[in-house]
Order: sequence, then C-alpha cells, then structure tokens
Amino acid sequence: MRTPHNERVASDTSEAHTGRGHKASAPERRCILSGEVTSRDGLIRLAIGPEGVDGACDVLPDPLARAPGRGAWLGVDRAELEQAMEKGRLRGALARAYKGAKLNIPADLPAMIEGALAKVFLDRLGLEMRAGKLILGSDRIAEQARSGRVAMLLHAADASEDGRKKLDQAWRVGRDAEGSGARGTTLPLDRAALSVALGRDNVVHMALADEKSAERVDLILARLMYFLRAEKPLPNDAGAHTAPGVTTN
Repeated sequence: MRTPHNERVASDTSEAHTGRGHKASAPERRCILSGEVTSRDGLIRLAIGPEGVDGACDVLPDPLARAPGRGAWLGVDRAELEQAMEKGRLRGALARAYKGAKLNIPADLPAMIEGALAKVFLDRLGLEMRAGKLILGSDRIAEQARSGRVAMLLHAADASEDGRKKLDQAWRVGRDAEGSGARGTTLPLDRAALSVALGRDNVVHMALADEKSAERVDLILARLMYFLRAEKPLPNDAGAHTAPGVTTN
C-alpha cells in the first residue's frame, strides 16, 4: 500500500486521548465520512496500493491496519458506505485525505470490506482453536457451559432455534443468570463458512472459556457486526461477552 510522499491524512493523525476515559494505548481516529472521532479499534482502515498502468491507485480495505503508509478511516456501516459512494461523498472524502493521488475506488468496495472483516474474524477463530481455546461440539459446550466455564457462546447463522436455545439455557445456568435473557451471539456466517475456515465438519456452535480469548474475538466481531448493522444485543445482566452491535438472537 502507498500514500503520496509528504502528505498527512487528517483521519490518521489523532493522538490517543487520556482525559475522557480512554487508555493511551487505544488511539483515536476520525471517520472521513461522518467526522466522528472514536477508538481506531472500532473503525475500518482504508489504504491505497501502488500506481497502476493508468497512474491510479486502488483503494483497498486494510482490516488489520498494518499496511504501510497513512490510511483513511471509516466508522460507517455498509448501507451508509454504499450511499456515500452513490452520491460521490466517498470519492470527495478520499480525495481530501489523499491529496494529489489519482484514486480508483472499486465498485464492490463494500463487499470487499465485508469479506476482509469476515476473514480476519475467521482467522482469529482459527488461531484460538490452534491454541486450544475454542470449544466445539454441542455436548462439550453444554457441559462446559453448565459448569460456568464458558465466557463466550457463538452460533452459526443457520443453527437451529432448538439447538441455540438449549445451549443458551445451559450458559445461563452456569453463569447464575437464569431469567436474564442472556443468549449466545448469532454470527453472520453459516456452518459451511465456519467449517471450511476451521477445517472441521459441521461447525454449528462454538464457545470460548478463556476471558482473554473472548475479548480478542469480541473486538473483531464487533467491527464486522457493526459494518453489517446487526441488531444491538439485549441488556445482559450476567456480564457475558456480547460485542457492541452484535445480535444475540
């Protein structure tokens, strides 16, 4: 990824705030479309690639925010991004961010961002599984959940309602949260996508026992779910992990 020399992108220069409850280790960035400033952890970074034969640079998602050069940040959902593209607002915002650069904005940028975020999430699940942190199989999850050893409960998009309810109930029992309505998170990914990503057959339900693992997954999942503008979670008196913007039904 490349940024024109000697140019600074305003959305990538905010310093960390320490006076409003934010940790210095969580720098903030400004969304180039809404103008709102928030933690970079909740935003999506865009970067530009090298110049093509026509002298234009492709605008590409950088979900891990690791590409060299300065980036532009988005804090809007997919529908808002699509609207901004239709009205030319995204092109204008990027033109201001990358002054002097000829940009090529892919027509399928929203789909590219969704795919990139989903891949990062699935890769994170794979890492947790290889580290022995991911619990698979309904029976094993139910046993761990009833014993209070599940920090985060996840269901595939096409999981049966009966299967979800049984595990949700076991989870509430283990967390002394019966009657709270706490439920696992229904993902925007079906069992086929989860099974392929994890190299296992018929992955429908997953759980994480380790709190740190759940936090890592939560952070990535929240960004994906917000971009898709999923329903916000119900209040959770049990303190269970549910990422902001994540549906819990």
